Formats: sequence, C-alpha cells, structure tokens
Amino acid sequence: MTTLERPVRPRRVHYPESDGKPMGETDLHRDLMTDLIFALKWFLRSTQAYVAGNLFIYYEEGNPRAAVAPDVFVVLGVEQRRRRIFQTWREGGRAPDVVIEITSKKTRKDDRERKPAIYAALGVREYFIFDPHGEYLEPPLQGYRLVQGRYEPIATDPLRSEVLNLELRQEDGMLRLYDPQTGERLPTSDEEAQARRAAEARAAQLEAEVARLRAELARLASAQAALESSSSEEA
Repeated sequence: MTTLERPVRPRRVHYPESDGKPMGETDLHRDLMTDLIFALKWFLRSTQAYVAGNLFIYYEEGNPRAAVAPDVFVVLGVEQRRRRIFQTWREGGRAPDVVIEITSKKTRKDDRERKPAIYAALGVREYFIFDPHGEYLEPPLQGYRLVQGRYEPIATDPLRSEVLNLELRQEDGMLRLYDPQTGERLPTSDEEAQARRAAEARAAQLEAEVARLRAELARLASAQAALESSSSEEA
C-alpha cells in the first residue's frame, strides 16, 4: 500500500511591527522626528520617495531578527504610501538612501556602532546623527557619506546632503532643513499650517476688497446713470 505524503507548507514567518518601545524617549525627540518627517515629505512631495521613521526595516527574508528602525529615513524611487513595516525584498531590493538618527543616552552606543554598520551593509548613502542636548556628540550634528563601503565624515559647513540636495543645520537645539537653491527653511507641520492660515486670511481679505470695489463701482454706475437721466429730462 502506498502512503501519500502531505505537501509541506512553507513556514510562515512573522515580522513584528513594534518592539513595544515608545517612538521617542522625550517630547523633544518625538517632536524632532515628526518635524523632520513632515519637512522631508513636504520637500519631496513631487518626487517618488518614501519618507518614514521609527518603522521596522527588514532586510533579510525569512529572518525577523534582521531588522533596524531608523528615527527618520528616505527611500528614493519608492512609492509614498502607508506601510506597517518595510521589507526590502518586497520593495525591489531598495533600502534607505538617507538616514537621520536622533541620539540619546539610551541609544548613543547603538547609533554610533551597531546601526552604522547595518546601514553601510545596506548601502545607505548618507547617515546623519544629531544630539539635541549636546551631551554625547561633539559637534552635536554629524554627517557621514558612504565611500567604498565605509562611512566618511561630511566636512561641509553647514552639513549638506548631496542625495537630497538639502542642508542640515542645528538651531536652538532643533535640527532644521534648508533648501540651498532658495535659502529657505523647510517648514514644520505647525509652520505650514500657520502659513496656510495666513494665506487663507489674505485671500479672504482680497476677496472682501474686490467685493467692496465692485459694490462701489455699481454705486458709481448707478449714480452716473441717474445723473444722465436727469440731464436728459431737463433737456
């Protein structure tokens, strides 16, 4: 009698979406991350690029331990859409082009040793690290560019990302991004909202002024018509 063997189903690998840790250790860390992500999305809104942060990047299919979660990262040539995790083998083999880490007491060793080694192996072209309190890095803002598989310090002042064509500057404990073409600072979500409200207020003011001028023209036209009618009757 022949025994038929059941086909062996491939083992389903679980890739966690979270390690249970908070997104940022302090309000400042969280604000920096969200502001940078917003600014980069705003700047790259007309470019095919994926901007995210504190999201697990899995870089070895079948191995959920092969993961890293940058504070902020940009992947060029990849659609901007909501993802729960980023799996390089499902994204055409793409990995981040630029990574920004906001370092702290708990993460400084990881940010200086383990993560850069992974980023270099993944081919992350530029790596920036920022110590907002100025306690662990000197200078507090540093940048590195991948050269033949190794990171070399970026010597420009201010730091410049050649990949993104942006400048990174430290301002009052914050990390701000500038467009070197225009010299303008990229907005945070609050600044963009304020600018939008100001623009809407100006538009409403102009609309009200146009309505006033139209009413004034109508009044003058009516007065002119009455004057001409009176002149015709007298004649």
